[in-house]
Amino acid sequence: MPTPERTSLDEIVGAAARLLETGGVAAVTMQAVAADVGVKAPSLYKRVRDREALLTLVGNAAADDLTQRLDAASGRIEDLLLVFRGFAHERPEAFRLLFTTLVDADKLAATSAPALRATTAAVGPEHALDAARLLTAWATGFVTMELAGAFRLGGDLDDAYDYGIAHLVGSLVPATDPAE
Repeated sequence: MPTPERTSLDEIVGAAARLLETGGVAAVTMQAVAADVGVKAPSLYKRVRDREALLTLVGNAAADDLTQRLDAASGRIEDLLLVFRGFAHERPEAFRLLFTTLVDADKLAATSAPALRATTAAVGPEHALDAARLLTAWATGFVTMELAGAFRLGGDLDDAYDYGIAHLVGSLVPATDPAE
């Protein structure tokens, strides 16, 4: 008779995600995950090849989570940018993990799809990718600096983020000349 399963891959990934948020990438060890799910570390290797594979699973799950949140938003660029920032505040370590090479490119492409739909509607298909990159780079930079505590000159960061959204979105206009 086979040994009963003591944990599932979903439980392992969930434990790793919790450890990530409470202690950063360094806290995600096979030993810590095993202790969290109630097994010995060698048992994890039946499901996950190694720590890097585990972090990849966590990063992919984070990308899926962000994609679901973006897909559930209204589709307006402003709302997508607010959802993006909200995800970063709720899951800052997962947010940081998204910008590593561990996360599958297809998962990140799916995360980009809502922004590409919105920018296609705003500027047309010719410059949709450029506009999506502009918005993503600005939002990522803003949120990364915010999470790091780098904005030290005072002022309300919510207002500053809203200001950036309004001005960037306001600058997006369809090309009038197909050669542009």
